[in-house]
Amino acid sequence: MKGARRLSAADSWFLDLEGPTVHLHVTGVLLIDPAESPRRFDYEAFTALLAARMGRLDALRERIVPVPGGIDHPVALDVGADLDDHLERVVLPGAPGSREASAEFHRVLSEFVSTPLDRSRPLWAMLFVEGLPEGRVALVAKLHHALVDGVSGVGFMGDLLDLDRDAPAGEESSEPDSRAGGSGVDLPSRTDLLRDAVLDRALDPLRPIRAVSRTGASLWGAATAALSARGEREDSAAPFAAPRTSMNGSLSGAREVAFTSIPLEEVKALRRAHEVPLNDVLLAAVSSALRDHLQEHGGLPDRPLVAAVPVSVHDRSGTDSAESTNQVSNMFVNLPVHLADPLERLAAVHRSSLRAKAVQGAMGPEMLGDLVDLFPPGLLAGATSAWVGSGIANRIPPVQSLIVSNVPGPDFPLYMAGAEVVGLFPFGPLMEGSGLNVTALSHNGRFDIGVIACPDLVPEVDRLVEGILGGFEELRGP
Repeated sequence: MKGARRLSAADSWFLDLEGPTVHLHVTGVLLIDPAESPRRFDYEAFTALLAARMGRLDALRERIVPVPGGIDHPVALDVGADLDDHLERVVLPGAPGSREASAEFHRVLSEFVSTPLDRSRPLWAMLFVEGLPEGRVALVAKLHHALVDGVSGVGFMGDLLDLDRDAPAGEESSEPDSRAGGSGVDLPSRTDLLRDAVLDRALDPLRPIRAVSRTGASLWGAATAALSARGEREDSAAPFAAPRTSMNGSLSGAREVAFTSIPLEEVKALRRAHEVPLNDVLLAAVSSALRDHLQEHGGLPDRPLVAAVPVSVHDRSGTDSAESTNQVSNMFVNLPVHLADPLERLAAVHRSSLRAKAVQGAMGPEMLGDLVDLFPPGLLAGATSAWVGSGIANRIPPVQSLIVSNVPGPDFPLYMAGAEVVGLFPFGPLMEGSGLNVTALSHNGRFDIGVIACPDLVPEVDRLVEGILGGFEELRGP
């Protein structure tokens, strides 16, 4: 089919896992300061810039089309995008920075991240928010995880943003239908979709055999690494090994977000002072915040929480995953919230992280896609729906307590139509059974942290963000 590509197994995973209460989009808040922009920066300037760059932003032009019967992975079809269907301008009430404006900004953000993307269109949406303090604006963007992961998300920003304040916006894209929303672009018929799916399966009959072989090799490697890794048994973390807490249970569709920032050099100073990786410093700070949170909401467990930590494998990917947007693996790390001393918590996080890295490194980079290909097409989506609908997450140990992700971003300034991007706050998805996701992104000397939660499981997310900053402060010592 012209203009179409078949999604990889790893990308399809994020479509199969989605449901009414499990939203698999990722969101970013770009805080933009037009004060020193050499030209006007407003909603009209932004829409002109976006229209000019649609030709290079493939993810914004592609609609995901499922195959009838789910006999193979969906296809992404380039249909263009009508910007009016995906963009919304928001002007906050009251004086910039007032309590009224801040409350409305929080409400708008929470409603935006709580709303699933419409699969009848390309899977993205943006808000252009005006009325922030100091004349700043916020661009709030969400894209489906099937189209972007942490590393590819940074690449997406590189296509949208500039390295130079004086860079030209460019001429309007000549890409067909970049503004017209694909008028005149016919979707493939059921017959075409079925024919191409059967042909793709026939041309690659060994796909499930490869998946079984590589999955077995990955599991054997991971088991061997787990047994041989240095450290005590209590340093090991594993799925379904976390204690049940107030943060764990079936999700509702509601989401709330909060974000903050800390100078990157302060985090690096803690890394150097304690001789641990930067990611361990983040995990220890999150542990501190969760210790305080759980003491107020449901009580502390007597053993560590388990954080699922996504790990990019873009540099390890083989030929099978080269076309996959999502090239990510996962490791499980203990968060010892039951330990009172912050330095003991950091040491325990570091030991657990070492073991987790050894296990994760032994798994093949195609592990996620291989797991999808182990199941008959369509089965995973049905199993996910049954899992969520049964409410079993309220009765069994969680797969993980929460998700914590750390994405390295550009260490130089970025601009949008001459206005500087002064904040890049990321928000990942929540998985059934776990009500919290903490994602950090480094950019131009800042360590920007976004927290998203299901408020039915994790209330007072703004206080949780303050607790993370307090966790960094604890590690500095007296």
